[in-house]
Amino acid sequence: MAALNGPARQAGTLATDELEIDLLLEGVFQRYGFDFRAYDRPSLKRRLLALMEERGLATVSLLQDRVLHDPAAAAALLRALSVRPAFLFDDPEQARQTREVLGGCLRASALPKVWLAECAHAEEAWSLAILLAEQQMHHRTEIFATVANEQLLAEALQASIPMERMEQYQENYLKSGGTANLADYFEVRGKRAVLLPALRSRITWAQYNLVTDASFNEFQLILCRRALADFGPVLRQRTLRLFHDSLALFGVLGIDRELAPGDTLAASYQPVFAHQPWYKRVA
Repeated sequence: MAALNGPARQAGTLATDELEIDLLLEGVFQRYGFDFRAYDRPSLKRRLLALMEERGLATVSLLQDRVLHDPAAAAALLRALSVRPAFLFDDPEQARQTREVLGGCLRASALPKVWLAECAHAEEAWSLAILLAEQQMHHRTEIFATVANEQLLAEALQASIPMERMEQYQENYLKSGGTANLADYFEVRGKRAVLLPALRSRITWAQYNLVTDASFNEFQLILCRRALADFGPVLRQRTLRLFHDSLALFGVLGIDRELAPGDTLAASYQPVFAHQPWYKRVA
């Protein structure tokens, strides 16, 4: 039998890589119940390759063997494929836009609810809690912050901030339109800081899977600014429908990029800002 030439060999290698990835994702779903099968493949592949390099693994099959038999390897995979962490006011322009949105979509409701879907870190929820406090709305607003797995949930519940970061966070906070001393919203525990209990009490943390779970409440504001970029086309449309089913009429949706005409239920929304991915549900 003739040996495969260069292009044919390369095509065979690529096909094998894709097959190994399919088997890994199916194994993770069957073994642990986490479904990454409809995630954007190029982005997912980059994260898998980075994890393999970090662990010195030559093939996806070797990674699959570790993940299916070693809980620590499984946890590392879930971390690698989860939404990238956000930090306190790390996107000042987004925080500035959130300030402008909060009053308009929450003040009319007696007990407004906000959903941080695929919350990227405790600090993302803490940033929102501080913005609500500055609007004098934290006493009656509940933040539901959901994460994809138990590891992320544990990290969020135990989170604290190294004090040396506060100076940079203060700069970002001021850029976002803040006018106070950011440290006043925190209590110091040794060399670390934690959001004040009165603000933390307004955040309800829960494990929730955007891929498989159904709508669980009605919200006046839904924010998902990082996770949707990792979703493939079918999963993205499913998630947009989930958000629509969970968003009150005249509630606001903040996502990662502007809606396209073909996006699920795009006609049900009006832009809040020109050329920004903030939308009010009008139908």
